[in-house]
Amino acid sequence: MEILRLVLLFVHILGFAALLGGLLAQAREPHKRVNELMRDGAGTAVLAGIALVGVLEAGDTDVDHAKIGVKLVVGLVILGLVMANLRKERIAQGLWAALLGLTVLTIAVAVFWSPAHGSY
Repeated sequence: MEILRLVLLFVHILGFAALLGGLLAQAREPHKRVNELMRDGAGTAVLAGIALVGVLEAGDTDVDHAKIGVKLVVGLVILGLVMANLRKERIAQGLWAALLGLTVLTIAVAVFWSPAHGSY
């Protein structure tokens, strides 16, 4: 079970890294758009996160449901915004900044809120 937890955590982190990378790759571009890296990263992060919570709930680990709820809501908002704007030629600078801010927020919640995946 521990190996599965670590693999899911790794995939979850890779998903957010892809999302953040897809956003930051456009930082200097005058016209922003939702790219495939953002789509795949957001989807991977949400699905791996849900699977990770399932593994944690199945084990003896205490899960901080408030933290998981916040991360799930923010992740679903990001995923919804990404999917709703996927086929658009360009997105507003404000939407791009909101996606970047929400991505950084969910990473900050993961790092600074008490860990939901056990102590180290």
